[in-house]
Amino acid sequence: MNFKRGLRRREEPEINLIPMIDVLLVILIFMMVTTSYAKFSELQINLPQAGGETSTTQAKPITVGVDASEHYAINNKGVPYSGVDALAASLKSAAGDQTDPIIVINADAKTPHQSVINVMEAARLAGYGRITFTTQNQPK
Repeated sequence: MNFKRGLRRREEPEINLIPMIDVLLVILIFMMVTTSYAKFSELQINLPQAGGETSTTQAKPITVGVDASEHYAINNKGVPYSGVDALAASLKSAAGDQTDPIIVINADAKTPHQSVINVMEAARLAGYGRITFTTQNQPK
């Protein structure tokens, strides 16, 4: 008889990878079945052609500047912000007789997102849909 205590060999724990592989294969099959693949190469679009005269009068863009501390300027003239409606009225007065001028937003990189959205909303309320942003190239 062997009465030695503590000398039993412990079995090493094993990690069974087969159930994990099964689950991953099911997930992969699910992803493959539910994914829709867009086939843009099959589309052949012939764009219409139009001939017309180019406009000789260029619309003067309205520049709206917004700095990091949320101060607004329209055409380099400071405008106090008292709401989107007041900003829309300032845009209309800056446009004069132009029906749909280009709104150029010059926003500082540190400007809060809401300030830029305020300018875009004011342009929408004023009925102007042509909005662009000014950026600068990154130094190489």
